Amino acid sequence: MTYNSNGMILYEGPSLIDGTPIVLIVTGISKGSSNPKTGTMLQTFILVLKVAPIEANRTGLDRSICGDCKHRGTPNTTGKGLATQRSCYVNLGHAPTNVFKTYHRGRYATVTGAANLAKLGKGRTVRLGTYGDPAAIPSYIWDALLSECAGHTAYTHQDNIPTAHVVSKYMMLSADTHAEALRAWAQGSRTFRVVNTVADIDKRNEILCPASAEAGKRTTCEACKLCSGSSISAKSIAIPAHGAGKGNFMA
Repeated sequence: MTYNSNGMILYEGPSLIDGTPIVLIVTGISKGSSNPKTGTMLQTFILVLKVAPIEANRTGLDRSICGDCKHRGTPNTTGKGLATQRSCYVNLGHAPTNVFKTYHRGRYATVTGAANLAKLGKGRTVRLGTYGDPAAIPSYIWDALLSECAGHTAYTHQDNIPTAHVVSKYMMLSADTHAEALRAWAQGSRTFRVVNTVADIDKRNEILCPASAEAGKRTTCEACKLCSGSSISAKSIAIPAHGAGKGNFMA
């Protein structure tokens, strides 16, 4: 078996959200990411171990990796397609499905040990949760992977799930409403909020994502690194609805 040099398995074990077996895979190791918004960051995919991404979303089994995030949509019983009114920006038929299939073909090697994880992330910018919520993964994995990195981005919806590892120094809290954002700011947390239009941004506390279309895509996530939790002191970030589920978004 020839392993895929562009990806590796970082974790196989129970989800910290509900205990279901999940897997964490990092990609972009040898080739870098081709995503024009993020740049050549290392990408990390958190997947339900035994259920393909589209099926997991349609049936609601994606709660193991996404928690109660409203952008998952509502499970449907048609036996095909995605959850009803899914507003998540991630296109499940693209990278998540490709990574899932490659994993089940046995094409990814496993990396273990803090030193090896640190070496993997050394000098790179890392995107925690390209798909899936990083708080579903034990925080020691992120501690090691980020220990020598050049920067990172991360977001979590799991601040209401006690078993999840929400690490505020790494992760932006995903706020679904202005009221939620206000509560988070009052507690000293930085937030990432999806809004309907630029006019909905709280200019006192938030700025428009510099990598967004509305901002003229003047930078990439790799260069910007503003979405790195409380590890930096900066305003929170907001972005108008975008991506695969844009048409289903409701603030």
